[in-house]
Amino acid sequence: MKITLLTQYYKPEMGAPQNRLYEMCVGLKALGADVSIITGMPNYPTGKISEKYSRRFSMTEEVDGLIVKRYWLYASNAKKIFPRILNMLSFSITSLCAIPYLIKRKSDFIIVESPPLLLGLTGWLMSKLSRSKLVMNISDLWPLSARELGAISGDSMVYKVLEKIEAFLYKKSEFCMGQSQEIVDYIKTHGAKEVYLFRNGVDPRRFVEVERDFGIHNRPFRLTYAGLLGFAQGIAEICKNINFKEINSEFHIYGAGGEQEIIENYINDNPDNGIFFHGKVSREEIPTVLANSDCTLIPLVKNIFGAVPSKIYESMASGLPIMFSGEGEGRYIVESNEIGWVSGSLDYSGLKSNILMAAESPESLMKKSQNCKLCAREKYNRPKQIKALYDYFESKK
Repeated sequence: MKITLLTQYYKPEMGAPQNRLYEMCVGLKALGADVSIITGMPNYPTGKISEKYSRRFSMTEEVDGLIVKRYWLYASNAKKIFPRILNMLSFSITSLCAIPYLIKRKSDFIIVESPPLLLGLTGWLMSKLSRSKLVMNISDLWPLSARELGAISGDSMVYKVLEKIEAFLYKKSEFCMGQSQEIVDYIKTHGAKEVYLFRNGVDPRRFVEVERDFGIHNRPFRLTYAGLLGFAQGIAEICKNINFKEINSEFHIYGAGGEQEIIENYINDNPDNGIFFHGKVSREEIPTVLANSDCTLIPLVKNIFGAVPSKIYESMASGLPIMFSGEGEGRYIVESNEIGWVSGSLDYSGLKSNILMAAESPESLMKKSQNCKLCAREKYNRPKQIKALYDYFESKK
């Protein structure tokens, strides 16, 4: 079985989609699939193409036994709409240069990672010319998410055109994959013939067993955030609104992104608030970072329909209870599985109360830690999910 993944972002870039797609491809290959990747030059989250890949239009390399074909794109992390559109459109166009490769390769399936939505049109054309079956992998619902974030008006012509493109791609796909139950339910009612729930999940084997000392309080309670430091996460405002030292806690921040400079400046100006910034960490370092924590903080400033932070699954595998600040399916997962505490978006008083409650409840922390491990092993185990996905692909050949 031959599978080709078309995605604008991929390893060595950091981020949840990059990690998920990488593990999916490696996992499918280990099960016997012939997998290749067509992607852009690495540029996320800096908005600049990495030095190793700069000044090239295209290149082919082997990453962990997988053929990866890369093409130039307009790199940008600007918040302005025009550079972002140019960023998405550029790869949708340059990746068309892979068509001769695909015609020769004769893939059984072409999986298209969306967003960007318009890349789906490129994938559809590739599938038609190479006589492959199209599979849309929806990580974020566009244009719905753009409307919810205020980037596009729901009454605009642009929005209506994007809705038609979305419905067209769902209809033309052999089946559509979604990363959350909300996404799958939405796709099902917007034109998809078949849907398949493929969650981010986690590989528990990456995380070492840790005997946590929740009952020992001769040190501050350690709260950790590891991930993208973007405005959607709102880490800078949490720093400004909670004095962690006052509640005998420490807040350790790992990552990079648009808010990094704001966070660093605030810590420099307020060195006694119990906040520590450690910089960017690789995917491989995450298990060690979480092993040295008591609780992980996962905030969302604004709920995006269908979005589930992948950090939830990593915390599960580490047996690390979750301090969730936000709404949506992520909150439901934390609450329904009893793996942490929840508060509303931007509810700093509620978040502070939850931190105090967790720090003073070692029995509750231990119980939630055990629930985390159970969920990672049984409900959200990525290797098990990849095996089920492989079998599903086989049934569609």
